[in-house]
Amino acid sequence: MRRQALYFTAPGRVEVREEPLAPPGPGQVLVRALVSAISPGTERLIYRGEAPADLAADETLPALAGRLGYPLAYGYALVGRVEALGPAVEPAWLGRTVFAFHPHASHLLAAPGELHPIDGAPEAAAFLPNVETAVNLLLDGRPLIGEQVVVFGQGVVGLLTTALLARLPLGGLVTVEPLARRREWSRALGATASLDAGAPGLPERVAAAFGPAPAEPAADLVYELSGNPAALDQALAVAGYSSRVVVGSWYGRKPVTLDLGGRFHRSKIRLIASQVSRIAPALSGRWTTARRLRLAQALLPAIQPARLITHEFPLDRAAEAYRLLDERPADALQVILRY
Repeated sequence: MRRQALYFTAPGRVEVREEPLAPPGPGQVLVRALVSAISPGTERLIYRGEAPADLAADETLPALAGRLGYPLAYGYALVGRVEALGPAVEPAWLGRTVFAFHPHASHLLAAPGELHPIDGAPEAAAFLPNVETAVNLLLDGRPLIGEQVVVFGQGVVGLLTTALLARLPLGGLVTVEPLARRREWSRALGATASLDAGAPGLPERVAAAFGPAPAEPAADLVYELSGNPAALDQALAVAGYSSRVVVGSWYGRKPVTLDLGGRFHRSKIRLIASQVSRIAPALSGRWTTARRLRLAQALLPAIQPARLITHEFPLDRAAEAYRLLDERPADALQVILRY
């Protein structure tokens, strides 16, 4: 048979190619895609040519082996239905709706152990990797009861992180985002306040947003999730004494300039790298990737992430989807491809 697969071929260019696909072999199943979610952070960097071409696409997912150079098949949030079984596969897999960490494609072959059965709507399940990322961000930041928390960036990952943080008994949850529509979403998902990143006097505005008599004038915990290198300096500016700044953004090849000559050392601010492919060593004895993913899946009904979908495109119009994310980010939040 033949399938359609999406490839990044040059900066600003994607193509949908037809390619052969063998029938499922021993221990494999054939999955027909229903929907897949575009990552507006990572995939936009790849689309713009801002990802380091010599970097491994992923060090843990078999479907993303290889480097980030062009031409590149990429994507990691696909939901489909099992349509055929290879030899030695349990019959119960036939017809199951499943999630796969797999590039955008109309069909795929996978071992059952690489798939995650889904009970709910495919559109919600497509958010599973980003909810897992948000879970990992909370594990890395370790928010405590009564802490004042700031989140920079209210894209999909930022909003999902805000939604999880809002479930905790914090002393305040303030988000910082340049786009007005995303600030509205942020408040709807539980932020105490959502501030314009471009307005002057950000540290003072953050302190005021924590209330008339905050426990401290600055944040105990800050997340930088905007993808904008300049925001990391802003994150340090609102961080308090002995606070943590969790860097969840991936900047690709964009350089980051930080002012570390002021409060940084005397305030003993800790910078923490967070990346979903690795669980923090202090937690990995009890937390596994499978446990984290199960938690993310269990949180889907409470978060209802499908409400963040702003646009849908059929696969053959994928080029329009990426242009929208690149040129009109104020209009688009989560874009999905439907098959």
